[in-house]
Amino acid sequence: MSGSDVRGDYFDGRSARPVPARATLEPQGLRLQGEALDRLVPLAQVQWPERTRHGRRIVHLADGASFHAHDGAAFDAWRAAAGHRGSWVERAQQSWRGVLGAVALLAVLAGGLYQWGLPAAARGVLNFVPASVDQRLGESALHTLGGQILEPSTLPAAQQEDLKRAFDRAVAAAYPPGQAPAYRIHFHKSRIGPNAFALPGGIIVMTDELVKLVEGDVEVVVGVLAHELGHVEHRHGMRMVVQTGLLGVITSVAFGDFSGWLAAAPVVLGQAAYSRAAEREADVASIRILKAAGLSPLAMVRFFEKIGEKEGGRDRSLLGIAFASHPPDAERIARFREAAR
Repeated sequence: MSGSDVRGDYFDGRSARPVPARATLEPQGLRLQGEALDRLVPLAQVQWPERTRHGRRIVHLADGASFHAHDGAAFDAWRAAAGHRGSWVERAQQSWRGVLGAVALLAVLAGGLYQWGLPAAARGVLNFVPASVDQRLGESALHTLGGQILEPSTLPAAQQEDLKRAFDRAVAAAYPPGQAPAYRIHFHKSRIGPNAFALPGGIIVMTDELVKLVEGDVEVVVGVLAHELGHVEHRHGMRMVVQTGLLGVITSVAFGDFSGWLAAAPVVLGQAAYSRAAEREADVASIRILKAAGLSPLAMVRFFEKIGEKEGGRDRSLLGIAFASHPPDAERIARFREAAR
């Protein structure tokens, strides 16, 4: 190899037989010479390979032919000596600073997409999801959870009815006639301890253990149920499922098939947690319903005091699916105290 050419194999695109050849850059284009070979290819018809640390350098020509350099490093030096530096993307890939910067930018973009982009997109998509989908998904989730963590309630039927009627009165006081979101209350003995959660379609589950923890305090039960009704009103559960689905689509594009997300939706509803913003919205709903019913938001303060006594400062995630990622108790207690003034 001289300083102005580089050796390799030429393939005409029709035969697998290589022809030893020499490539030279001329003002008119790329000249390829070898046994029974002498052709000049305009540079506009030449597709140059990217410079990489390893791998052969293959020059593709517009008619399907190609030139395979024997020595990648020599090819890069030959091309650079001729004044061809490659694109800025190619140069950035060869710089550790460029790669590190690209990784950092990708991390920032991915974090922004997850934090703000996905929730915004989920809210937009949710506008086109009919309420009937919420109902079907809620029933499916309740059935799934019933086989995993929920058992028939052991609370006296009369107590269950008294609690439901108290909540019905509070909701009637808080909403104009016919404007309250549809809901159904289910009491269940559970394997998750004191808890309450809302499923799409207006299904609200409260565990026997929670009722017993607050010693049947009607105002506390109404406050907790009102919080869950806030989730129903804002369709937080369905929004979470849609958001999970959008994340699945993005994941499938990046890493492959993610078609099983829909089948796992009931489990997602049972194990994932709402965002802090959603929890604050639900707390606001609880305050509004309590005050409309003539009840003090301090009822929820009593609730947190009971929870604190039971947990004794331990990790709140012990409470399972409903309260694991709620905003810190101190923040929420302050909100309810302020509302009670």
